[in-house]
Amino acid sequence: MLIDFRSDTVTKPSPDMLEAMMKAKVGDDVFGEDPSINELENRSASLFGMEAGLFCPSGTMTNQVAIKCHTQPGDEVICDESAHIYQYEGGGIASNSGASVKLMQGDRGRFTAAQAKAAINPDDVHRANTSLICLENTSNRGGGSCYDFDEIKKIKALCTENKLAFHLDGARLWNALVAKNETPKQYGEVFDSISICFSKSLGCPVGSVLLGTKEFIKKARRIRKVFGGGMRQAGFIAAAGIYALENNIQRLEEDHLHAQQISEAIAKKNFVKMVLPVETNIIIFELKEGMSAPELVAKLKEHNILGYAIAPNRVRLVTHLDITKEMTATTIERFNQL
Repeated sequence: MLIDFRSDTVTKPSPDMLEAMMKAKVGDDVFGEDPSINELENRSASLFGMEAGLFCPSGTMTNQVAIKCHTQPGDEVICDESAHIYQYEGGGIASNSGASVKLMQGDRGRFTAAQAKAAINPDDVHRANTSLICLENTSNRGGGSCYDFDEIKKIKALCTENKLAFHLDGARLWNALVAKNETPKQYGEVFDSISICFSKSLGCPVGSVLLGTKEFIKKARRIRKVFGGGMRQAGFIAAAGIYALENNIQRLEEDHLHAQQISEAIAKKNFVKMVLPVETNIIIFELKEGMSAPELVAKLKEHNILGYAIAPNRVRLVTHLDITKEMTATTIERFNQL
């Protein structure tokens, strides 16, 4: 039995999800004629209390489309130094939008309104024009850490005061909603745009949806086309997203429980220096001198457990819907034996 903790993107569609995909009604989405795409976009927008949605192949595309919508070449984007949009999207902010980045040194991927306020450039021809603040919730490199919603509202007030756009990379927002007992509409009320992912927490094979106003999404649709993101009979994969909305959100509590149980076992090992606080489904732990992360990942693989070395001395494990109670118990047993 192979136990794969490398990412929550490794999941396979369940038989019921596959059946929903097989039965999907489809059309040409570039013509706006795919009923399953339209349903997923409309359902997602309605869930967050936002006007419209745009289905894209990936969260990277939804983020990059949003950034290009909100900025002009030469603008500056404020985000955390560990943010996915900066670390893992191929330099897209510069390449796609011609914008620069002001990096915040946050707490496990989360920065404060006070930090953001200090980072906004003055109205000075020598300085880049600050036009956008981006948050990531949950924070991947922060170990699945969740923002305090009161702090989000403070950052929103700052954006309103300074006429800045406010975007959320919500790749794992579903986890935050469940962990913090929050609602999608809370987020729809404060952000100008939100990227929600279906191929991570919710177990779909492909896809993310970008949410915003009708005017914003109209502009985003044009940019998606330029980026090569126009799809045809993509309703087959959108049907997986519809199924996930109906069946796979509340069960995230199981993933969070499994992550907590595994992290407690890891924290007891004498070769582990520290484990980041586990709030959702991501476990990040740092090793003491004498063992490297790639070495430990290789040793775990010998026991049919796949992890991911995110730094020379840090390992990440991610729980997901394909990780069962039995797999969790086996993983804890293997760590106890190391």
